[in-house]
Amino acid sequence: MNLTIVAVGKMKEKYWLQAVAEYEKRLSAYAKVRIIEVADEPTPDSASAAQEEAVREKEAGRILAQLKERDYVIALAIDGQTFSSEEWAAQMDRLAGQGNSSFVFVIGGSLGLHASVLSRANLKLSFSKFTFPHQMMRVILLEQVYRAFRILRGGPYHK
Repeated sequence: MNLTIVAVGKMKEKYWLQAVAEYEKRLSAYAKVRIIEVADEPTPDSASAAQEEAVREKEAGRILAQLKERDYVIALAIDGQTFSSEEWAAQMDRLAGQGNSSFVFVIGGSLGLHASVLSRANLKLSFSKFTFPHQMMRVILLEQVYRAFRILRGGPYHK
């Protein structure tokens, strides 16, 4: 299985980088993990709605350029579908059983994802109605994917 995270913006803080590295290591037993960071677009202070839309559109172009036709795209969106950890594990297992082997998770920038990315997504996934820092979201995503594999394998990680 191939897991790719396409994220807007660079991860800078050492502690987030270490957390991501740890989950990449753990996930290597189950999948090939790749993280692609695309540049975030500067947002002017007091940006108008039109300026914000232009920022989202530019970032969307960079995101969409990373996607392949056969990718199963999962956009992280606050209004997306929510799952428990067990439901998420079952969903991943079901999707893999349907022949999907390349999953791409998309994490947008500070203004969220452009409609073109959301319409390309096969699934919109929400972890909560809360807003999280995007760097933290990357770690939470990797942890939940790792947890899903452990649940599916009956491992002791999930209690």
